[in-house]
Amino acid sequence: MSYVTVGQENGQNIDLYFEDHGSGQPVVLIHGFPLNGHSWERQEAALLDAGHRVITYDRRGFGASSKPSSGYDYDTFTADLHALLTHLDVEGATLVGFSMGTGEVTRYIAQHGTERVRKAVLMGPIPPYLLKTDDNPEGVDGSVFEGIKAAIRQDRAAYLTEFLQNFYNADALLGTRVSEEVLRMSWNVAARASARATLACVDTWLTDFRADVDAFARTHVPTLIIHGDADRILPFDATAARLPALIPGSELVVLKDGPHNILWTFAEEVNAALLSFLRK
Repeated sequence: MSYVTVGQENGQNIDLYFEDHGSGQPVVLIHGFPLNGHSWERQEAALLDAGHRVITYDRRGFGASSKPSSGYDYDTFTADLHALLTHLDVEGATLVGFSMGTGEVTRYIAQHGTERVRKAVLMGPIPPYLLKTDDNPEGVDGSVFEGIKAAIRQDRAAYLTEFLQNFYNADALLGTRVSEEVLRMSWNVAARASARATLACVDTWLTDFRADVDAFARTHVPTLIIHGDADRILPFDATAARLPALIPGSELVVLKDGPHNILWTFAEEVNAALLSFLRK
């Protein structure tokens, strides 16, 4: 198993677990909440078959990475990503984020530019700003997130069951695009995440990325955005629908009836769009 040390807590290393497979043009896959790097299995297979080097890792607090008590903010997450890319000396990479992972992609390019990056992909994105405020009326009311935090505090296991139902739109797609076994697998992964990280990340979702998106856009990095129009976790109108106007030249692919986790339920469509973008 491969790890990179990104910090310390009480004299103990904070380590990120990563996997680095294949050769060719590197693609770095950054997972969503509350899963881990293995959630990209259907994309990793397609990318390896197409001749790419594929790097996945588990965000701190999740998967096989360390589970410290702090650092669940995008400045730290981005520093973790930079430490990994530096450790592997990655150049010319395509950064691909899903859900929470799109925050790392956006802030990384805003802060570090394109020295190590050639393209960016935002799937089910969280930017530009999820919280509804006076100057961000397209966002989601803050009471929604207070309710999520209360549910996690009261019964994290029950919350995860409900969350994953909406993560996959199981009422509409169970038995066709997702199975009971996949739901159970996802619950098992999510349940093993740090309870502290699971709760802390809810506030992290409300990061204001508008300045980051502006800086990102000024790099002119080729960008692909993919989103399901039936997303119940990160509503399309509050997120991806706003990005083409903010990132000129970006390409938007909308998957009809796609839930939040399009990586599994619409894997063929996602992979086709991703591989086509990488070939350009």
